[in-house]
Amino acid sequence: MVKRIRLGKTRALAALALALAAAGAARAELVVIVSARNPLPAMSGDQVAAIFLGQSGRFPDGAEVVALDQRLGSNERNQFYSQVTGKTPALLKAHWSKMVFTGRGQPPRELSDNAAVRRLVAENPAMIGYIDRSALDASVRPVLVLR
Repeated sequence: MVKRIRLGKTRALAALALALAAAGAARAELVVIVSARNPLPAMSGDQVAAIFLGQSGRFPDGAEVVALDQRLGSNERNQFYSQVTGKTPALLKAHWSKMVFTGRGQPPRELSDNAAVRRLVAENPAMIGYIDRSALDASVRPVLVLR
């Protein structure tokens, strides 16, 4: 009986290690982007977090900013909020429920994928978004790289 328990624990640990390795391999390198026409040189993680959590409506230089989110449930979105704000999807949902209920803000507009975010950010220097680094092109510029 003891050997079965140990064997079961060993299998469970092996399965957990495999799942963590697969999740790590699936992590993308994300970049926070602005339009190539936006003069902002770089941003800190705290500045980006404040914008995406509705605590700031301006870039560090004082210009107005509009944040764009990836699709709810996407790997990019979950990874972005985990790395930049430390919030899980459940905590993020609670945050925005409180912000909306108290009238202090609305969540960022949600777009379908990297290409949609890149396209809108490229068209408008007041917008900010995040995409997989592999989706970068000359129309946008990274202001923060998330590793």
